[in-house]
Amino acid sequence: MATTQWMSHLLDRGADDDLWAISSAPVTRGQLRGAVADFEEGFRQQGIGAGNSVLLRMTPSFTYIQVLLALWNCGAQVVLVDFRLKPAEYEPLAQLVRPQYLVAAAGAGGPVAGFRQESDFTVRRLPDGRPAVDGIQLVQFSSGSSGRPKVIGRPADSVLAEIDRHAGLPGVPGEDDRVMLLNSVMHNMGLVSGVLHALASGAGLIVPPTLRPAEVVRLMAATGATAVYGTPVHYDLLSRVADRPRLPALRLAVSGGERVPQETYENFRARFGLPVSPVYGLTETGLIAGDLSGTSVPPQLGLPVPGAEIKIVDEELYVRMDRSPYLYGEHADRYTHGWLRTYDRVRQDPVTGVLSMLGRADSLAVIGGLKVDLAEVENVLLTHTRVTEAVVTHGEVIEAFVGADPGVGADELTAWCRERLSPVKVPKRFHVSRLLPRNSMGKLVRDRALMHGRVLAESPSRAQEER
Repeated sequence: MATTQWMSHLLDRGADDDLWAISSAPVTRGQLRGAVADFEEGFRQQGIGAGNSVLLRMTPSFTYIQVLLALWNCGAQVVLVDFRLKPAEYEPLAQLVRPQYLVAAAGAGGPVAGFRQESDFTVRRLPDGRPAVDGIQLVQFSSGSSGRPKVIGRPADSVLAEIDRHAGLPGVPGEDDRVMLLNSVMHNMGLVSGVLHALASGAGLIVPPTLRPAEVVRLMAATGATAVYGTPVHYDLLSRVADRPRLPALRLAVSGGERVPQETYENFRARFGLPVSPVYGLTETGLIAGDLSGTSVPPQLGLPVPGAEIKIVDEELYVRMDRSPYLYGEHADRYTHGWLRTYDRVRQDPVTGVLSMLGRADSLAVIGGLKVDLAEVENVLLTHTRVTEAVVTHGEVIEAFVGADPGVGADELTAWCRERLSPVKVPKRFHVSRLLPRNSMGKLVRDRALMHGRVLAESPSRAQEER
């Protein structure tokens, strides 16, 4: 397909006065089209066109979305980099992709105050930049929860196919819906399942100016939100809001990024009267499975969506892809003979076809000749009423990084695990803090070296050996 104007059929949908999105103020589809056209003209005047590579690093805003669409209309390959990354995180990524242009906002590397209607930016041509990788329109970085992020490239056909897969889910928001989007628009679920699906379906998009839970709920009530998209962290926080207004229009809550903890699922259902529905996918592939009917409960992921071809080998999930998603020859071991190894362990019900998450293939450790599933240890820790988060790793010994209430220590957690696990599975070291580190996508960091550096620096006195 042509690499310019490949988003035009989405932009052309609807009348000029139809609502496109709301944050602190509404934006119509006509205003969206006008802004995209103006930005596109400006970018072309600065020499940006088909075959150019552009790194986009802006604060979350409607301007960010409009700039992205305009760059795609120019035919550019756009590299998305999170605004919040510190220089030590950002600079290696920029050096790796070496873009020809940088479109950026001032103040990058600082905290994001919230979603904005508009944001300023500058355009700069960079020396020694390399052109776009042939056929790639979108470049993203994986979450990096297990180490250095991977550089992932997607052609236009891949993004459009994902929009179609999302549209094929029964119960997905349509033109009569208003969708509260809590996911970051800088990452795949927020961008494709949120922004681009709403653009394609005619659904109105609601992006809160702040993620303070009570204000999010008030905005949902004021705008008549019928659906909400978020992560497990968002649903946990929403469940804690006291004295919330009635939300009679709300019919759907969708979560992705991580498995929803059972407690979060139950609390949200009790407070809001509807379940949290799962969608599952990867940055590399986009949407793979989902269920918006409300019948899937954790750890179920729903059915594979039409258009997603999968196979399961020794409980590991593989996804068919036409090409490796990894740029610059990286991670060749993950893509072989047309199949992407996800490293996610799943089970598929032989009757219903529903997928259930078992954990990560790289969470299996061999200790004394016995296989230990570290996800099982995490799940046992999470049943403790004062534990909110857990990451279990294996190096010399099994270590547990635990987010818990003040006063919870290694002795208590060791006793808890000994009552529920065989001795070989009980962690030998516990590192307890109030909150565990998360990456820019809100996922728990799982790299052992990174966890040591962050958690021990924050709370060295609470790292204890099992006695």
